[in-house]
This record gives sequence, structure tokens and C-alpha cells, in this order.
Amino acid sequence: MEVKIGVQHAPREIVLESGQSAEEVERVVSEALTGKTELLSLVDEHGRKVFVAADRVAYVELGEPTTRKVGFGAP
Repeated sequence: MEVKIGVQHAPREIVLESGQSAEEVERVVSEALTGKTELLSLVDEHGRKVFVAADRVAYVELGEPTTRKVGFGAP
């Protein structure tokens, strides 16, 4: 699943591919934004952890996984 995180006062968003389900990501984001945790913590598909201070999260966008195209063929 593709996750985009907008961070306040940052010109770019954080984009990661996560192996977590949409429901699990939504639960983690909800806990961070309601103050249950101080950090939004997600794991990407390579096992790397991404931490964002919950009070700096501007938005979180959940999307379908992107497929990587190989070669020079037309889309």
C-alpha cells in the first residue's frame, strides 16, 4: 500500500510503500492524531521504520500499491 505523509513546514511529502494493511495504517495514524502516541510510526516494505512527530503531521493519504514498469514500452 502506498502511504503519503505531509509534514508541516516541509516542502515535500514522505512517500513509502508499506506491507501493512489499510486498516492497520489507519489505526496507527488515528492513534497518533488523537494523542495516544507521540509518534506516527510506519514500516515500509523493506523493513525500514519511518517516524514522524504526531503534532507535525499535516495529512496522510492512503492509496493502492504502485507497480513498477520495466522497459521502454508505451503505457
